[in-house]
Amino acid sequence: MSGARRNLAAMAIEVGLRGEVHLIVGEADTALALGSGSVPVLGTPRVVALCEQAAVAAITGKLDDGTTTVGMRVQIDHLQPTAVGKAVSAEAILERVEGRRLTFMVSVHDPRGLVAAGKVTRVVIDVQRFMEKAT
Repeated sequence: MSGARRNLAAMAIEVGLRGEVHLIVGEADTALALGSGSVPVLGTPRVVALCEQAAVAAITGKLDDGTTTVGMRVQIDHLQPTAVGKAVSAEAILERVEGRRLTFMVSVHDPRGLVAAGKVTRVVIDVQRFMEKAT
């Protein structure tokens, strides 16, 4: 059994874990700055990054030394624009654990309501073995 699989069994990874991150939208967070559009509103790449950050926050302190998670799949519907200067919050809730695969329900809100929603899947990996594959 690989290190990541053995470690996952010993970790406190349970459905229902939650993570949240907050951001005040700045110029660098816009579609215009990120190259994903021509309007100065919260860009979809930044929305995806917020969702990933929330998923990571949900499992912070739950993984064994030498393991981490990496992104595998992102499914996001970006539903409404958010202007520069507005606050946004991203939340991730762990909804399924399948071996090393962790699936989170994610959402992003601003003061007007739901900005984006979807799922993020991350996989638990052994850092050393993963990095050996990357070189």
